[in-house]
Amino acid sequence: MSADNTLVAAIQRLKADRNAVILAHYYQEPEIQDIADFIGDSLELSRKAAATEADVIVFCGVHFMAETAKILSPDKTVVLPDLEAGCSLADDCPADEFAAFRARYPDHLVISYINCTAAVKAQSDLICTSSNAVDLVQQLPQDQPILFAPDQNLGRWVQRQSGRDLTLWPGRCIVHETFSEEALLQLKLEHPNAEVIAHPECQQNLLDLADFIGSTSKLLQHTETSSAETFIVLTEPGILHQMHQRVPQKTLLDVPGLDGCSCNACPYMRLNNLEKLHQCLDSLEPAIEMNEALRLQALQPIQRMLEMSR
Repeated sequence: MSADNTLVAAIQRLKADRNAVILAHYYQEPEIQDIADFIGDSLELSRKAAATEADVIVFCGVHFMAETAKILSPDKTVVLPDLEAGCSLADDCPADEFAAFRARYPDHLVISYINCTAAVKAQSDLICTSSNAVDLVQQLPQDQPILFAPDQNLGRWVQRQSGRDLTLWPGRCIVHETFSEEALLQLKLEHPNAEVIAHPECQQNLLDLADFIGSTSKLLQHTETSSAETFIVLTEPGILHQMHQRVPQKTLLDVPGLDGCSCNACPYMRLNNLEKLHQCLDSLEPAIEMNEALRLQALQPIQRMLEMSR
């Protein structure tokens, strides 16, 4: 048995002993995706976590995702393999600065993308995902001014899709801002029949070149339902592992970063590995802890989103 297989077997034993469930985001390394009980985007995984009978949730993703799981499942132990697995987008919106920004727009309803800290969620009226943001905005009264945070690229896309004018917090995701337009155009020349599929966190110049724009889950579904045989994929390349499993007969191309290399992998997502996964199952650390008052404040806009998404 190889070292990796031995480690996987040890993780499976610990998982049973702890009555744990392993959740993995689409952007995790393939070996983590392969051992996970559930694979998905951040909200989908948190909802799986809330519904499970497990006592322990191991969230293989980044910090805000594990926080969201804790918000929805306060009685469960939630652990993250590496506590340093953060998010540039969440970091781009410090809670104190966001509070000052909000104060300038007291009549605005605050919609925050789920990719933010619990402290920012607690200051929000409504949480959204890239899948439901447009629909949620369209459900609000036309005369209701809206402040949208923290991703300005997603916010601009929501503006165009909904026809609403949004006040945007100027945050961005380092992964989705590293794609090279020149490299994308070159790939389009080399593969003229390929469909360009993009996450709405990408910059406008790239979205203008896309044939299909959607959340991580919707991009995955599109590769299955589209008649295209080749896809140029503008999002974190971890999703390609699931795409290859769903559509092994199709060609999937990731887009290099601005310096010409494939440096668009999320450095935070890649901090988690099998060794750290084993360690956190063994020690049940690092665990996500949260002040109950903050948790309840952050829960309200998530619950409102879930009610409006039914």
